[in-house]
Amino acid sequence: MDHVTGMRISLCNEVIGDMAFAAQCRFAAALGYDGLEVAPFTLGDEPHRLPAATIRATRNAAADAGIAITGLHWLLVEPKNLSITSDDRAVFEATLDVGLRMVDLCAELGGAVLAHGSPKQRMLPADKAGQARARACAEVYFEAVGRAAEAAGVVYCLEPLGVGETNFINTVADAAALVDTLGVAGLKTMIDTKAALQEEQRPVPELLDAWLPTGAVGHIQLNDADGSAPGQGDTAFGPIVSALARNAYAGVVSVEPFNYKPSGAAVAARAIGYLRGLQERAP
Repeated sequence: MDHVTGMRISLCNEVIGDMAFAAQCRFAAALGYDGLEVAPFTLGDEPHRLPAATIRATRNAAADAGIAITGLHWLLVEPKNLSITSDDRAVFEATLDVGLRMVDLCAELGGAVLAHGSPKQRMLPADKAGQARARACAEVYFEAVGRAAEAAGVVYCLEPLGVGETNFINTVADAAALVDTLGVAGLKTMIDTKAALQEEQRPVPELLDAWLPTGAVGHIQLNDADGSAPGQGDTAFGPIVSALARNAYAGVVSVEPFNYKPSGAAVAARAIGYLRGLQERAP
């Protein structure tokens, strides 16, 4: 359903991960979310090897509830010990295989965007020579998954994250520079408001005004600097929603809190009510 700003609001499904997936779909749809953004690790310990029947059942559960699977995030949590910056050939190749399969999974589930956060799986070593090798590995990884995303009709987004989480790609400018270097149509950057509140020099509305018109931003995730959901922390999201409306953003924004107080279900309910209210009032 398109609302005043044209954007769709999705819920990161791990927030209500204590429910079975079909129940997640029904619950999120009943609250008024347009979609679920799926963390693959919630589907199994080896989400890159999900049987076709499981993928079909997951897609059907969303369709039956009348809700979309908008995309994937937390792409490299499972299986363990993955890294896009490792110079261990076996580790890197295993990671690339998972990344390519995540692109396929997103497309098979009907999603449109993959958010590449996974901060621990992209760390750079301390020494400069090691950093150069690690960055080269990451470029090989991102070029490959970006080309696969283009072929699959989805978008793979590099997610800037705070320095407290990772030492590689901390600002939108960092991510955009890498995307420009690689020049792959299936690769974009994105804005996570928690990371932006921590790392960017400009307020988030100004950041949106600067980057959305460039076409470089393929996705938005909403959370407070303290990890809470929109409406539960100190950040006023009204100016952020207004900036999205001002720039005619018609993509997906995903609610991705990390603090589930008093419960994931309650957090999800409060966030959608807060954001819909702001959306209706957006100029």
